[in-house]
Amino acid sequence: MTRFELLQLLVGQARANGFPFRKWYMARIGLPWTGAKAALETLASERRYYALLFSHEFASSFWKPGETMTFQIQKQTFTRRMADGSIGTVTRKGYTRRSAREDAWRYHLRELAVAEEPLRYMRRYLRVEEDLNEEERELPADD
Repeated sequence: MTRFELLQLLVGQARANGFPFRKWYMARIGLPWTGAKAALETLASERRYYALLFSHEFASSFWKPGETMTFQIQKQTFTRRMADGSIGTVTRKGYTRRSAREDAWRYHLRELAVAEEPLRYMRRYLRVEEDLNEEERELPADD
């Protein structure tokens, strides 16, 4: 999936929740509106999409207050002090998580700020056909 396609899906989901993309683009980016496609291409170039991702208006629309969000938590490995005082390595499997907080967008903005790749973080919250096809391949066939 290209950066443009990902931004298109992100903006589409936010717009479905009430995000005024055209108004935001003209006010925050400061360029004249020539169309949604041109605006998304502008955001995709030169990492201008950071302005969108870290915008409070976008975040509060994308993560709609009180709406249940389903997302994947990746596999984690870390060290910690065990009960006997030794240092051990803990490995947790990846899992699906659901959240329904009123201010979830604030949490996600904090997580987005520390993420190495913000677009990859956002990608976790989109259910696209590619993901569904991968899940179907992973499921065992019913015999």
